Amino acid sequence: MTGSTPVRVDTTQPHPARMYDHYLGGKDHYEADAEAAARVLEVFPGMRTCARVNRAFMHRAVRWLAAEAGIRQFLDVGTGIPTEPNLHQVAQAVAPECRVVYADNDPIVLVYAQALLKGTAAGRTSYIQADVRDPAGILGAAELRGTLDLGRPVALCLGALLHFVRDEDGPYEVVAHLVGALPSGSYLMLSHCTPGFAPEAWERVGAVYGSGGIRAQVRGRTEVADFFSGLELVEPGVTMPHLWKPDREPPPGISPADVSMYAGVARKP
Repeated sequence: MTGSTPVRVDTTQPHPARMYDHYLGGKDHYEADAEAAARVLEVFPGMRTCARVNRAFMHRAVRWLAAEAGIRQFLDVGTGIPTEPNLHQVAQAVAPECRVVYADNDPIVLVYAQALLKGTAAGRTSYIQADVRDPAGILGAAELRGTLDLGRPVALCLGALLHFVRDEDGPYEVVAHLVGALPSGSYLMLSHCTPGFAPEAWERVGAVYGSGGIRAQVRGRTEVADFFSGLELVEPGVTMPHLWKPDREPPPGISPADVSMYAGVARKP
């Protein structure tokens, strides 16, 4: 794990990872994050549902990847603040030998990264302080090279991340770079906020994030599906996250507008 220099966290500006922690009911955020999150919830009360549905999707998709697809290596970019069960706990509950690399650009995640490094004796976890906009830096990191074997299939997990990568930053090129480094039989797992079910609310959400210096760009279903170009989508394809291989009936009262997200998993041929 990187971290030989002191970790400096700017507590005066909101950060999406810490706002997400607030939506999930966590405690690892600051006043600026709580204030920004409260403004989002004022204009879009469904954000808590969106966050929780996304988290549940991650759990189901990781279990499926480990149990059904036989994946034993995971690269989770945009990890966020640890919230149990974390990805490695879900994967290692299926197969204790699973190896997981986490990457995030928020210094506070590094502060709590020790919680991400407590896995099974048979498996291994590591953490990289890195930005998804620098895929070469992620792939070249010593922590990744020392944990994952890129000659064997890897599941690349980009949960609720790419709506923070605007078109001018090349999100499709970033994903292609990361997927291109992985062998046949690897998977891409992705979720992404969408404005289509509540366009006016999401315009206001974007304004709140923008006022805090957070650049975001939500996308429609076709644009989200384009991230899977050249890959083989796993059924049911690109869908709302609570409808992706549900293990129980969705709770009553969940509306598409509250979820406002698409998700999917695809295999690299």
